[in-house]
Amino acid sequence: MKRLKIYLDTTIISHLDQTEKPERMAETHKLWDKMKNNEFDVVISDIDIAEINGCNEKKRNKLYSYLSQINYTLINSEAKSIAIATKMVDLNVLKQKSFLDCQHIANAIVSGCDAIVSWNFRHIVNHKTMMGVKAVTALEGYADLFIYAPTILIEGEENDT
Repeated sequence: MKRLKIYLDTTIISHLDQTEKPERMAETHKLWDKMKNNEFDVVISDIDIAEINGCNEKKRNKLYSYLSQINYTLINSEAKSIAIATKMVDLNVLKQKSFLDCQHIANAIVSGCDAIVSWNFRHIVNHKTMMGVKAVTALEGYADLFIYAPTILIEGEENDT
């Protein structure tokens, strides 16, 4: 079976060190363990790197240390992904002030990911965005993109026999 190709938005990486949200942090670490075992093809982008670089030095160093534990492909935003992000704003999937979130989604689409994984329920992991992304991928001729919280990728293991 083909490994799932997943794009990580910055919320996933930052929740590895999110002590004020221990349940999310624990779930993120379970997902990270799967990534360390190469259960997914992982993609991050220059948007993730820019957002990590905006953290204070202690957190930034910790997040880069986590990233060094997994194999991933780093992509750069390109004209195609910026055009898709702009289309998302034009179609009112998200507002202009959420353009970086649109770029995360667009980078996942253009790089051929099966899913984007995020803890951002306000802008990414919600019904309106999912329906908007489905419309944009259809309009632009790209494959559907699933939008998941980490829970989706780690649940069910306890029940496996």
